[in-house]
Amino acid sequence: MTDEVGARTIADFGEQWTAYSNTSGFFGSADLFNDFLGPLLIDRNLQGRSVAEIGSGTGRFVNVMAAAGAAQIIALEPSQAMCVLREKTTPFRDRITYLETTGDRLPPSGDVDYVISIGVIHHIPDPEPVMAAAFRALKHGGRCVIWLYGREGNGLYLFVVHSLRMFTRALPHRALELVVALLYPLLRAYMALCRVLPLPLAEYMRRVLLPLTPAARRLVIYDQLNPAYAKYYTRAEAHALMAKAGFADIQLHHRHGISWTVAGTRP
Repeated sequence: MTDEVGARTIADFGEQWTAYSNTSGFFGSADLFNDFLGPLLIDRNLQGRSVAEIGSGTGRFVNVMAAAGAAQIIALEPSQAMCVLREKTTPFRDRITYLETTGDRLPPSGDVDYVISIGVIHHIPDPEPVMAAAFRALKHGGRCVIWLYGREGNGLYLFVVHSLRMFTRALPHRALELVVALLYPLLRAYMALCRVLPLPLAEYMRRVLLPLTPAARRLVIYDQLNPAYAKYYTRAEAHALMAKAGFADIQLHHRHGISWTVAGTRP
């Protein structure tokens, strides 16, 4: 069952990233990359370093890392979005190794400075083989930095999104687009209220969603309703994910009070 859900999740994201391939503006910016991973990692830390990204999607953050001066990037993407990834990262392709495979098959080279994954691990039903592969790919002293959905601070949101997902995750692409179109005015109204009121998720709305284009905001809604599998991690679970793989010096940052940025070092 786990393999079936995992395969379906990969297919879902392949369809999503080929349909929504625009990486321009804040959505594909260094500012958003740093918002996801800072303060544990920011783009300028990557200058001259070798990096592997698990789940590169459209390549929006591959471009950020390359522009920051990463010396070599291994971009893993198991879905049909690989064609989009190659196209969008063409200016930096001489520094990119493209691997159309899952994170558990990251080569165990032992010479990578950073393994990064943003918004991917929480969509993997069994993430332990992926974390073990990240550990083996890193050099001693290398860092793994991941961003995960968080459970803390998300009580009301989780009730709403889980209720919606019960039927939206089974919808075909066009039908889900229609649902997104119906929901978007509600999001826009909530964002307007968050400008002046301390509502739940207000900081996230102001700092992340408001700078996005309307098209990118609709993609965010689609992204939340589409995947076959999504796990929301507690702080203890996020820490354990790194610890079980053998990482040391584990650090956690509660991003906007609703998600977890986690970093660990290969001893």
